[in-house]
Parts: sequence; C-alpha cells; structure tokens
Amino acid sequence: MTQKMSDDKIAPVEGVPDSVLEEYGQEYFESYNYADRPLGKYSMYWFARRYYAALVRRYAPSGGGKLLELGCGLGHLIGLLQDDFECVGIDLAAYSIEQTRKNAPKATALMMSADDLSAFGDGEFSVVVGLHLVEHLPDPADTIRQVNRILKDGGLWLFATPNPGYSLRRLKDPKTDAIGKDPTHINVQPPKQWRAWCEAANFKMLRHFGDGLWDVPYLPYLPAKIQFALFGGPALFQVMTRTTWTPLTFGVNQIGIARKLGPVKGSAT
Repeated sequence: MTQKMSDDKIAPVEGVPDSVLEEYGQEYFESYNYADRPLGKYSMYWFARRYYAALVRRYAPSGGGKLLELGCGLGHLIGLLQDDFECVGIDLAAYSIEQTRKNAPKATALMMSADDLSAFGDGEFSVVVGLHLVEHLPDPADTIRQVNRILKDGGLWLFATPNPGYSLRRLKDPKTDAIGKDPTHINVQPPKQWRAWCEAANFKMLRHFGDGLWDVPYLPYLPAKIQFALFGGPALFQVMTRTTWTPLTFGVNQIGIARKLGPVKGSAT
C-alpha cells in the first residue's frame, strides 16, 4: 500500500510490522555489507551503481518512459537515471525515502512494500529494477508476476540477488560471508530458481551472469588487497567495460536482465 506523504512527515506502511520497518532503517545502511565497504566516490558501490545505470540505458525500450526501482535504498541509482526516465522509487524505510529525496530530487519516492504493487497501473512502466531486493521478500515469485503486470510489453526487468552456489563460497563461512551475514536475506535462491520464476511470469532472460568474486578474503595468509586484485579484478573489468560476460559460478551475486514477452499466461491482463 502506498502511503500519502508530506515533505515533513512520512507515514509508515500499513500492515508491515514495526520490527520490519525498524530493521530497514538507518542502522541497516550502517550494518552488514554496507558497513564493510565505503559508499563514496570511486568505491565499489559507486562504480556498481553506474554500471547498473548503463545496463538500464542499454536494455530499456527506446523512448524512455517511466522507471520503477523496488527497494530504492539510498536513491543513488535513480539519481543517475532521473534525466533519462520518469523515475519512481519505493522502499519500506522512512530513512530510504528521505535519502532518495536528497539523492534523486527529480524522482518520486513512495514508502510502500514491494509485496503489493497494486497501486500501479497495467503497463505503467518501461523499466522495473530490483537490486538486492528480491532475496528480502517472502514470496518473490508473486512480486515478479506483479512486475510483469506493471511493465509494458517489451519492458525491462533487471535484478541482482545473491548467488548461494558460487565457486569460492566453499572457502568462506556461509554464516558470516557477504550472503549469510544479513539475517534479512530470507530467500536466497540459486540461479535456476530465479530463471524459472522469471520465465513462469513470461519474461525472456536476455542475460544472466555473475558480478565477480569480490567477497575477499578467500585464502589464509595472502593479504585481502592482493586477493581482491586477483579475484575481483575481472569483476572490475566487467564494470568498467559495461559488459556482461562473467559466468554465474564466478559471481557472489547474480544479475538478471529480462524482457517482458506479454502478460502472465492465464492472467486477465
């Protein structure tokens, strides 16, 4: 449900427990993977947002249109895209909405859950993005079906989510690595499951690839900076060249780029 908002006050999302809203507040963005890696200029986060923006521009339908980011977080992605699209960002957290208003002043920021996208019309958007959002949902398959409904035919669905079976995870403690340390990761699924859910929602997967082996260290004794250069170097090359060549097995996260073929089979739309 969408909440009416003023510039001074953001209303909480109805039906969402206070504990969930508190979990995704400012503290969340100072914990887990955010705490381990800087967000400033030339950081891994900084480069990644520019990489995702480039992918959106490349694969989005021609003519611009409206773009929706599910779980807009700090608003940096739609801040990069607000001159290319009519951007809307949604998030559960008041802190995220406040930050999105600062970092993407031309965008619309709505405090609402990605579990229920009924506030949006059929075929309203050209692009829907969910970066590290779907693993937080209790029923991601349902959200993907809703994404189909609100996308126009040929629209772009781009998502990123952890890859629990990547090649070097066997060298990490799965309870404390980048994937396992965040207790809000309640739906970490292998690539074949995300592909199946997307295809069942009548999406064609254009690209499905990894984001690199950046969660160092993997080996004892060897300094983490050297390991990052060794294992993470190819990921940096992918980001800098705006390519999508990294195999899924070499990605701590998986990135999916999908095109809507038409309505979900059997739906009324």
